[in-house]
Amino acid sequence: MLRALSDNLRLAFGTFVAHPLRTMLTLLGIIIGVATVMTMMALLEGLRLKVNKDLSQLGANVFRVDKWPQGFRFGGGDRINWNKIAARPALTLDDKRAIVEHCPSVQRTSASSWQPGQRVRTAMSETQPNVFVLGTTVEYPETAGLVVARGRYFNEQEDLDGRQVVVIGPDVADKLFPSLDPLGQEVRLKGRPFTVVGVLARRGKVLGLFNLDNMVMAPMTTFLGLYGKRRTVSISVEAREQAVFERAMDEVSRLMRQRRRLAPDEDDNFEVSTNESMAKTLNDLSKVLTAATFGVCLLSLLVGGIGILNIMLVSVSERTREIGIRKALGARRSRILMQFATEAVALSLSGGVIGVGVGLGLAGLARWTLGLSTVVPAWAVALSLAMSSGVGLAFGIYPAARAARLDPVDAMRAE
Repeated sequence: MLRALSDNLRLAFGTFVAHPLRTMLTLLGIIIGVATVMTMMALLEGLRLKVNKDLSQLGANVFRVDKWPQGFRFGGGDRINWNKIAARPALTLDDKRAIVEHCPSVQRTSASSWQPGQRVRTAMSETQPNVFVLGTTVEYPETAGLVVARGRYFNEQEDLDGRQVVVIGPDVADKLFPSLDPLGQEVRLKGRPFTVVGVLARRGKVLGLFNLDNMVMAPMTTFLGLYGKRRTVSISVEAREQAVFERAMDEVSRLMRQRRRLAPDEDDNFEVSTNESMAKTLNDLSKVLTAATFGVCLLSLLVGGIGILNIMLVSVSERTREIGIRKALGARRSRILMQFATEAVALSLSGGVIGVGVGLGLAGLARWTLGLSTVVPAWAVALSLAMSSGVGLAFGIYPAARAARLDPVDAMRAE
């Protein structure tokens, strides 16, 4: 059995070598499909692991209260009425203070608000208009997992006084002060001078788009004076311990409903989200993208399978005399069937192996050039190879059966 398989593989690869251009053109559909799956799975898995790691750094006891829903939602029955949400009252610093005062299961809270697409300047340089400026309270680093690599975060007195001090991300520091120590330097936001008191530790990107290192943080009072005092804030809440986490969420929800004078039958006009709920949002998104990726892969494999069917029929036609001679010498139908089925599977599996290699290369290129986190799961490699082999077997059975049914006398007469 092993010897027969070895002979069939030798004959198959001999045929591939004899017709290299035809073989490669046949494999294109399979290579594209498998490479697409490998690249997308590497990006999605890397993204999932990185975001879960980032969320775990926030601590198991932290949840958020927001005006707007966090993340994406899927499913036809979970449609969001954005006009109704936009009409919700804003969350304020008074809400933050009330949570600490009236919720015994809460250890600390912080507030934040952000303004995207800002340009930061110095006397000699400036950034692109893509910097995120955040206004935060002094407790924000503890509830958001922030680490100050150099200098310090601003203090409570600076927040109360509305001092014009900032903590900048490492990308902003590299752009504005490539050869200087950023601490004590002056930057300008909307034409106003701010003193740099700290530089954040490098954290990378989220979703490959939101750069956590391209940020500037200012005291909340200063930020609201600069960008508008009526804007909503996001409140991060840390429970005293994991054992009272659910109780803390219930206490905060009840307090917010009381402060907003909601009737018992009215829905919440605020959002409470946890690290787990945000991770679930990401996983839901990953599932949708995975299904779409496999849909593209199946279409490509279908095209590749049709190519294999065509090339195997041509191969049977070209080798009719060879088949007749083998059958006249005693080769059974099963041996002829196995020969051509093995050739079809070997052809498609070769395309799968090449596609895996191309996908790994593209994933590595994305990690190297774009700084994206990519991780190739072993199941994606195994599934891609299994799918490509299955396509070869499914589309190679008919030509193989046709070859096995040839009459040896008629086959030997063929030119």
